[in-house]
Amino acid sequence: MAIESVPSSSLSPPACEKDVKALEFIEEMTRNADAVQEQILAEILSQNAETEYLSRFGLKGAMDRDTFKTLVPVVTYEDIKPEIQRIANGDRSNILSSHPISEFLTSSGTSAGERKLMPTINEELDRRQQLYNLLMPVMNQYVLGLDKGKGLYFLFVKAETKTPGGLVARPVLTSYYKSDHFKTRPYNPFNVYTSPNEAILCADSFQSMYAQMLCGLLMRQEVLRVGAVFASGLLRAIRFLQINWQQLARDISQGTLNPNVTDPSIRECMVGILAPNPELAAFITDQCSKEDWGGIISRVWPNTKYLDVIVTGAMAQYIPTLDYYSGKLPIACTMYASSECYFGLNLKPMCKPSEVSYTIMPDMAYFEFMHHEPDLGEPRGSTPRLVDLADVELGKEYELVITTYAGLCRYRVGDILRVSGYHNAAPQFTFVRRKNVLLSIDSDKTDEAELQKAIEDASGLLHDFNASVVEYTSFANTKAIPGHYVIYWELLVKDPMNAPPAEILNRCCLAMEESLNSVYRQGRVVNNSIGPLEIRVVKGGTFEELMDYAISRGASINQYKVPRCVNFTPIVELLDSRMISAHFSPSLPRWTPERPKTLG
Repeated sequence: MAIESVPSSSLSPPACEKDVKALEFIEEMTRNADAVQEQILAEILSQNAETEYLSRFGLKGAMDRDTFKTLVPVVTYEDIKPEIQRIANGDRSNILSSHPISEFLTSSGTSAGERKLMPTINEELDRRQQLYNLLMPVMNQYVLGLDKGKGLYFLFVKAETKTPGGLVARPVLTSYYKSDHFKTRPYNPFNVYTSPNEAILCADSFQSMYAQMLCGLLMRQEVLRVGAVFASGLLRAIRFLQINWQQLARDISQGTLNPNVTDPSIRECMVGILAPNPELAAFITDQCSKEDWGGIISRVWPNTKYLDVIVTGAMAQYIPTLDYYSGKLPIACTMYASSECYFGLNLKPMCKPSEVSYTIMPDMAYFEFMHHEPDLGEPRGSTPRLVDLADVELGKEYELVITTYAGLCRYRVGDILRVSGYHNAAPQFTFVRRKNVLLSIDSDKTDEAELQKAIEDASGLLHDFNASVVEYTSFANTKAIPGHYVIYWELLVKDPMNAPPAEILNRCCLAMEESLNSVYRQGRVVNNSIGPLEIRVVKGGTFEELMDYAISRGASINQYKVPRCVNFTPIVELLDSRMISAHFSPSLPRWTPERPKTLG
């Protein structure tokens, strides 16, 4: 589709004078998306021209798109892992970037069970901050009066490590919250949080959550929006309130702070916030002691205008639960970002979750798009010809490929996007899914190969009973908080008198967890964002019934494959109706914040 044929569109008038420049910037970038992209690539290639990586491909100073696409290959993490590992091990030469690598941002995706390390440079913080600065000017067009109150956002830092070469490795949001961009941010009446920095920056998740929840309750009448990064994070906060409301009410009534909150900086900052308030404590007791928690967010924070959480992709499974706890408050998805790069924002943030569409900002990186045909699998043969941001076609699906200032060149992010429209000359995309991800509860991402290996490892415990796993599938159960993985097993038990006992099947659950990647295990052990894995043993013949059901709905018997993950309610109900027994992991899997390994 020719971009010139797409009619121009404009944002609504700014809510205040301070927003004018931000909205004008969005309009300028989106009207000139292709020219901006051409300029961004030239800047990146010029800046990194002398790097070891780019020098391999013989660009000889060329900065045009055609030469770049002809000579530089499309890569995955595995392709550049040796270069990343050299940097992690302490090599400070210009391997990927001409600017010093300042730290590694740990991706929620994994390689060989470990978090991926994404190199970044100091100037990328400025670029990320620039995108953050656009969010409220856009939101102010749709929701008035946000400068008259505060946002209750549950934000956390996570464990960080150091590579063998001394570089910090941590999640992108931990990097941002610990930066001066966040800690010393200028006062903005449209972006005031109830949570003090001291609470957000506390590494102990219980103390951090307790202090943030306490502040949110104390300022309940001032709260105009409630949020977290992911939907699962906000639901975890609600579950925390369910468990801890009595102690919170006691602290509010007496003006004291839970002695289990020992962090000195939190205790010091809470002195100026806490004061005895028996009336508020009585209100919280009244609301939280009720059996029905439906609408609890609207009841405790009555002036809340919307929830601010990501509910696209795997997080969409939490929408019904959010609706229940909030009384169906609007849900805003504001931006699209990853550890590798920040991409863009939602210019209509108050749309329905099913209609969320992100406009990629063309100044964030150089973007290319690989045609994605779900039924055809991976492209074979020579490197596929990718299309530019301006050349994607409406309704088509693509895998996102990026080239960044920090040195990632033609890197496959693994996100599948669908072109849903345009804002001026800039395409807008619906996030479809992460490529190859089967199960996800929080920031964990488990693919089919990982799940298969975990089942193989766990099923070894069945050998002494002359039993084996005949067939399996999985399901992300998000009805409980926190959610957990459910694995359906159909077993072949050759001697019914020597069937595996419940204790062994419980140990199979733990064995599976031990086999899963470090992101999953951290969610179980440290963040409490994932519940114990469950194995549901089903009757013999259940998976035959599953196939019959699929064929009755039009599947080809010749092409039918057992789905390794299910979420269609009738299929889940069929599996559950054939369940013989359920088993849970009896303890936490092992997890330690180990340093990234050196190159072997």
